[in-house]
Amino acid sequence: MEKDLVSISDLKNNEFMDILAEATRLKKEGEKVEREAPLKGKVLAMIFEKPSLRTRVTFQTGIYELGGMGIYLSPSDIKIGERESIPDVAKNLSRWVHCIMARTFAHSTITGLAENASVPVINGLSDLEHPCQILADFQTVYEKKGRLEGIKLAYIGDGNNVSHSLLLASGLMGVDIRVAHPKGYGPDEEIVKTSKALASTSGGSILITNDPVKAVKNVDVIYTDVWASMGQKDEAEERRKVFAPFQVNEKLAGHADANFIFMHCLPAVRGEEVSTGVIDGPHSVVFDEAENRLHAQKALMVKLMG
Repeated sequence: MEKDLVSISDLKNNEFMDILAEATRLKKEGEKVEREAPLKGKVLAMIFEKPSLRTRVTFQTGIYELGGMGIYLSPSDIKIGERESIPDVAKNLSRWVHCIMARTFAHSTITGLAENASVPVINGLSDLEHPCQILADFQTVYEKKGRLEGIKLAYIGDGNNVSHSLLLASGLMGVDIRVAHPKGYGPDEEIVKTSKALASTSGGSILITNDPVKAVKNVDVIYTDVWASMGQKDEAEERRKVFAPFQVNEKLAGHADANFIFMHCLPAVRGEEVSTGVIDGPHSVVFDEAENRLHAQKALMVKLMG
């Protein structure tokens, strides 16, 4: 695979599956892998511009369990692009560490790091994509459903970074994805175009609609995310009104396959994008999904640093 993971589209179909297979192995052989310490002596620099629970804990725990060490760099530590330029940060870190993971606002920060670093760069989240989340998501779908190809997945809500990475991964892996969003809140057109091109060779399909019922009809997976992401809190009240018909609740979920699973990248706002009955109900796999962030990212680090 390429040196970096900036976007899901950096991966080929077989590379995506190789990461999931390695994630499954690492999950199964946890203690054995810790004894083997495949990344002993390796150091991961973790750049954060945003607060984090899952990304920070899973990367820091993951590198530790693989025998390496993680260094947390908070927003006030380096002020990337402000106190020091992105190229200079990348070139400095490349002299000291073996991999850089960054959780940023602007996607250009990730691409700037990747272009200037001589060590692997991982997109831990940007305003355009969230590839590590989607690796964990598809690992979870594979665990629960036994396959990816031909899976029907509905994403309901904002056309944000999570929806973008889901679209690209679905196109890559032959998933039938339907994205339902309010008018004016759809996914990036270039991402949709790339996803459709990938789907044309994988056997997947891409549907973008404003009708959540149409999207959810007979699906295997229902996925949603918060209506207002970090940096959009000033829009929160307006978004509550616009997105209200797109809540994933028991009525909407009733249109899915009887054995559907519910997914959410978390954190969730119960009573907004999802009802308590769905996220805490028998179809929800959100905490299995969160756990798999650890295993998928460990697999990714082994592939990039091992």
